[in-house]
Amino acid sequence: MASGDLAGMYQQVILEHSREKHGFGLEAEADASSHQLNPTCGDELTMQLHLDGDVVRSLSWEGAGCSISMASASLLHDLAPGLTIDEMRSRIDLFRELMHSKGAGVDDDEPLGDAVVLEGVSKYMARVKCAMLAWVALEADLAQLQK
Repeated sequence: MASGDLAGMYQQVILEHSREKHGFGLEAEADASSHQLNPTCGDELTMQLHLDGDVVRSLSWEGAGCSISMASASLLHDLAPGLTIDEMRSRIDLFRELMHSKGAGVDDDEPLGDAVVLEGVSKYMARVKCAMLAWVALEADLAQLQK
């Protein structure tokens, strides 16, 4: 597949996830919850973490913002269930590495699942914060569990 075709497919996945927001809607109770704001563009998001022991049962979230931040939250929602807390932290670190790669990617992006479609965002520093918003919110949720 030509790189232009791949970029177009990735863009399509991002647009679909920004319209069909998986996990959108907060639940009455959560094991941890964090509200994050991107002051650069005004995107905001609240992420709730739901656990079974030390395994992510689900994520739920609400927010408003650009297609990148909304798609990133939706993709993260799909990735998280079934991962342990430590595996989730590892995925957050890997996603952060991907976002700082400036388009070069990472050696092994398979653990990121479909969230790898956001790799192209790493070429645009102003958009990296948009893609990271949900991941930072989940990271804050995980930090709450340590307290």
